[in-house]
Amino acid sequence: MPDLDGPRWGPRLPGPPRQLVVLCHGVGADGHDLIDLAPTWAAALPHAAFAAPDAPERYDGAPVGRQWFSIADRTPARLLAGVANAASALNRFIDAELARLALPADAYALMGFSQGAMTVLYTGLRRAAPPRAVLAFSGALIAPERLVEAIARPPVLLVHGEADEVVPVERSRLAERALRDAGIEVEALYCPGLGHGIDEAGLSVGALFLQRAFAEAGG
Repeated sequence: MPDLDGPRWGPRLPGPPRQLVVLCHGVGADGHDLIDLAPTWAAALPHAAFAAPDAPERYDGAPVGRQWFSIADRTPARLLAGVANAASALNRFIDAELARLALPADAYALMGFSQGAMTVLYTGLRRAAPPRAVLAFSGALIAPERLVEAIARPPVLLVHGEADEVVPVERSRLAERALRDAGIEVEALYCPGLGHGIDEAGLSVGALFLQRAFAEAGG
């Protein structure tokens, strides 16, 4: 699988970056779909570098766009195999970006939307150097029964629109329960009337969550 690449932004203030925030897009999109979040969240993290890698595969449901894994076959075994494969590619990208920016192994956070949220939840809970935070917007926890494999316990933010017609909000509610049962700190925001997207409430909560996670970790 080729190495990932995609748009980057920041830091907002001069000087070397102090943190890395990796933004993972949804199925059928690419890194440009989320990199515009960087200027907004940079108000809370002015020394952060943001990177939005394009997913490793061409989207198999349309002539354009990328996917972290195929959803043509949604059986649990195929989804688990797909997200595990995507995590391998994302892990290489995270490690390469941290090295490129000369940052410590834990000076990063992961954010994902939809399929990207599924990917960062799986990846972030299995890294030897855990992220400072995992933010999952409009996503789901694939194979919650495999949380026993999780070696990391980063704080997790779940944000989901209650009117989501693509990924039902119940998927985040189920994820919240499973994560809490596994002893993982979870904060959740369910947005009335919001469909499959990110609104101002989610952006604000995400900014505060990132700011607090890095501040509490001392960087």
